[in-house]
Amino acid sequence: MGKIAVLAEKPSQARAYADAFKIKKKEKTFIELEPCSTFPNGAVITWAVGHLVELKEPKEYQKEWEKWSLGSLPIIPQKFEDKVVSKMYTQFHAVKKIFNDPQVTMIYNGCDSEREGSNIFYSLLKMTKVNKPVKRLWINSLEVEEIRKGFNHMQSNERDLLMYQEAKTRQISDWLVGMNCSRLYTLLLQQKGFKGSISIGRVQSPTVYLIYKRLQEIENFKPENFYEVEGVFKAQNGVYKGKAKIKTKVKEEAEQLLYQHDIQPIDTGQIVNVTNKTKRVQPPKLHALSTLQAAANKRWKYSPAHVLKLTQSLYEKKLVSYPRTDSQLITQNEFEYLNNALPRFQQLIGQAFAPVLRGQNKRYVDGSNVGEHYAIIPTKKVPTEKALQTMPADERNIYFEILNTTLAMFHQDYEYDEKMILTSVRNLEFKSIGKTELVKGWKELFTSDKDFKEREEVLPAVSQGEMVQCKVSVIESTTIPPKPYTEGQLITMMKTCGKSVEDEEEIEVLKSIEGIGTEATRSGIIETIKKHGFIEVKKNIVSITSKGELLCRAIEGTLLSSPSMTAKWEIYLQKIGRGEGSAKHFIENIGKFINQLIGNVPKQIDALIIETERFTKPTAKDIAICPTCKVGKISLRKNFYGCSEYKNDCKQAFPERLLGRKLSEKNIKDLCAIGKTSVIKGFKAKSGKQFSAALRLVEGKIEFEFKDK
Repeated sequence: MGKIAVLAEKPSQARAYADAFKIKKKEKTFIELEPCSTFPNGAVITWAVGHLVELKEPKEYQKEWEKWSLGSLPIIPQKFEDKVVSKMYTQFHAVKKIFNDPQVTMIYNGCDSEREGSNIFYSLLKMTKVNKPVKRLWINSLEVEEIRKGFNHMQSNERDLLMYQEAKTRQISDWLVGMNCSRLYTLLLQQKGFKGSISIGRVQSPTVYLIYKRLQEIENFKPENFYEVEGVFKAQNGVYKGKAKIKTKVKEEAEQLLYQHDIQPIDTGQIVNVTNKTKRVQPPKLHALSTLQAAANKRWKYSPAHVLKLTQSLYEKKLVSYPRTDSQLITQNEFEYLNNALPRFQQLIGQAFAPVLRGQNKRYVDGSNVGEHYAIIPTKKVPTEKALQTMPADERNIYFEILNTTLAMFHQDYEYDEKMILTSVRNLEFKSIGKTELVKGWKELFTSDKDFKEREEVLPAVSQGEMVQCKVSVIESTTIPPKPYTEGQLITMMKTCGKSVEDEEEIEVLKSIEGIGTEATRSGIIETIKKHGFIEVKKNIVSITSKGELLCRAIEGTLLSSPSMTAKWEIYLQKIGRGEGSAKHFIENIGKFINQLIGNVPKQIDALIIETERFTKPTAKDIAICPTCKVGKISLRKNFYGCSEYKNDCKQAFPERLLGRKLSEKNIKDLCAIGKTSVIKGFKAKSGKQFSAALRLVEGKIEFEFKDK
C-alpha cells in the first residue's frame, strides 16, 4: 500500500486528525504525516471547506433558462452536473493535486460521519476524476484515542455510496423544487401586483405553513366558558381543595348537580378514602440534537442554529461526542467509559452521589438500536477549571446541560408520594390530588432549573372517616387558545409534523412519521425561513410576516403545504440510503409534481386577493444630519444606519446592533449631534459577560467610554 490521502470536511477537523499522529509538515492546503503503524507509507490530510462543489445554475444548462419566465418552465435538466464553487478553486485544485499524486494509492473519506459528509466527499471526488480505492472513516468523537481507533478500523465505502445517493437525491430534489417553484410563484404573484420574490423549498415551505396554521388557530380561536363544581375543605390539619366529576359548558347543569344533592354553600363533608402511592420518575433520556436544542431554547432562549454551533465547537474541542445525531442511546462501550470517568465528572459539577448502574437499561444503553451515531455525551476528556472559565458562557451552559443529563443516568430516580383524598358531601364525591417529594434523586443536578420545579398542591395529613367543613361553589373558567411556537418548539414541531406533542412516549410513537427535514438540517431550515423574511422571532416567540402569510395562502391545498407529504418524501429518501429505494424514481416523481403545479397554480393565484400595500417597503426615516459630510441624512436601512449621500462617496454608517445590543434612533441621534451617548447597558463581550458603556464618535468611528473604576 502506498501513501494515503485523507479528506476532512473542514480545516479544524483535519487538524484534529493530524494531532492524533506525528506531523511531518504543515502547508496552507494540507498536513503531511510521518509514516507510522497506521500509515506505513505516510499520509496527507487535506480538507474541503464545507461544500467545494455545488449543482450548476439553470443558465449553465440552457441559455434560455437564465431569464425568469413562465414559458421556460419546467427547468428539468436531462443530467444533473456539479461545478466548483467560484471562491473555492484554490482549495479544490490542491485536493485534486493530492488525489492525483501517483504515490497516493488510496483515499479515505474523513468528512463528517453523516449523509452530507458522504455527499461532500463524492461530489468532490467525481469532480477530480480520480479513480482510486476509497475507504470510510466513521467516528463519533475527535478525541485522539477515537481518531486512532477509527483510522485503524476503516470501513468499506458500500454504505457510504448509498448515503451519497440519498444526500445527492435530496440535493437534486431541493434544487428542482427551488428553481421551478420559486420562479412559478414569484412570477404569478408579481402579475397580481406583488413586488419582490418568493423563495419556495421542498422542506422550508411546509415548515412555514405549519407556523401559519398555528397562528391561524390562535387568531380564529373563540374562547368558551365552562363550569365545574369546587369544594374548599377545612380539615383538622389544614385546608385543601377538590373538584366533583363534572365539566360543562352550561352553568345550569353544574347548579342542578348541587340542587340534586341538596348541597348548601356552607356544608359538612366526610373523607371517605385516602390513598398514598409512591411514584418514581426515571432520569431523562440522553440528548439527541433536537432535544438539546429544545432544552437550551427553553432555558436560555438560544436559537436551534446557535445550539448546533455551540455543540459543534465543543465537539471540535474534543469535549462532547458528534452533535448531529438523532439517537438518545449509547452502546455498552460508551457506558463503560462514562462509568469509569464518573468520579471526575462529579468533581467537575461539585456533587458526589452513589451511582445507580443502568448499563442494562435499554432506555439509555442499547447498542442494537444505535444507528450511525450515539447520543450526545461528554467525552473522556474532562475540561480543567481554567478551560471552563475561558469558555464563553453560552458554550459552558451547553456543556453542563450535556454533562448533567448524562450524569442523571447514574443518579437515583426522583421519588414522590402521590396522595389522593376522596371527600363526600351529601353523596357527591370530590377528588383532591397532591404530592410530597421523597427523594430528589437526579433532579438535584437541575436544582437551579425552573423547568423541574413542581407546582402540584401539597395536601394536609388527613384520615379516613374524618369530618370536614366545606364551602362548595360553581366556578367559571374560560378555554384558552393554543400558544404561538417558541423557536425551540419549532424543532419538535418539525419532528412530529406539527402534532401537538408534549409527552415523551407520544413522540416515540410518532417517530415513524420521521417529520420534516433531518436532525442535522432542521436548524438550518429555520434560519433559511427567517432569512427569507417569512417569519420573525421576537423574545423567542415566532410570528409570521406578511410575506410568510402570502406564501402560505399561495401554497394552501398543494403538496408544498403538506407536512405529512414532506415527511413521506423524507422516509423514501432514507430508503434510498438503505439501498431499498430508487433515486431515479424519486426525482421523476418530483418532476411530475412540478409539472402538476405548473398546470394548477396559475388558477389558484388568479383567485388570490393580494393587498399590495402590505408589501411596500416604508421609506427610510431621517434621524439626523450626517456628522461626516454635513449634507446627507442618517437613516435606518436594511440592518444598519447609513448616510443618504453614500452615492457621493460618504461612507458614514453605524451598525444597528453592536455586541448583541440594538442601538436606538436616540443613540444614533446623540452620536451625530453631540458625539456621545449616555451609558448603554447590555453589551456582550466575547467571553459572554455583559457590560455597560457610553459610546463616543471619534473620526466617524464608534468607541466605548467606560466610567472610571
